[in-house]
Amino acid sequence: MTPQVARNPQLSTRIATLLRNRIEAEGLQQGARLPTEARMAEDFGVSRAVIREAIAQLRNEGLIETRQGAGAFVADASGRPIRLDAAQDMDGRAFRHLFQLRIPLEIEAAALAARHHGTADLEQIRQALVRLEHPQSCTDDTVTADLDFHRAIATATGNPFFTQFLTAISDRIAHVILTARAGIALDTLHDQTISEHSAIYAAIAARDSRGARAAMRAHLEGGARRVGLRLDFFD
Repeated sequence: MTPQVARNPQLSTRIATLLRNRIEAEGLQQGARLPTEARMAEDFGVSRAVIREAIAQLRNEGLIETRQGAGAFVADASGRPIRLDAAQDMDGRAFRHLFQLRIPLEIEAAALAARHHGTADLEQIRQALVRLEHPQSCTDDTVTADLDFHRAIATATGNPFFTQFLTAISDRIAHVILTARAGIALDTLHDQTISEHSAIYAAIAARDSRGARAAMRAHLEGGARRVGLRLDFFD
């Protein structure tokens, strides 16, 4: 029987881990269809919103793919060449390690996206920003929009390695976002993150590489501060 999971701020990440383990334990191959959202929600004893966010995390990792009107399926393993351990036990030290990786990775990605983005790339970034600005409610779906925003920037660099590395750490980034939610008023968090993301988008849209770097750095500093960290930069 599938274990029932108690509600907490990292619930969707925990469900994603359980789904990942189930896929691996059952040896599901590329193209195998996962149960419906309703069935998984019943199995795990959580809401369908939590299941959707868990699926989104696994999609960002490249483990599954979703098809409009058809459901979720196991993805081609070649699309996820980097495999990290699950992030459910991250602590303050692990958060710091994550930000130390994100600083060079995402600051450079923002600069390259400003220089190399195409029309379709910019539209993907914009759409993710709109979803962040106008959430239907404060649910885990905003985490998906946040991850999609950063992944769209990585794609806009034109360098697939940025997308692969960001995909590999997406579940850890989600963990940071959810931890920040637990420690700050949602309205305040929303205002801060929208301001930061909007500045990044504006600089990329203007093809301002220097401004994109500065805006991404400010965002990473803000994200670290929201989980109690102060980052060191070595300029």
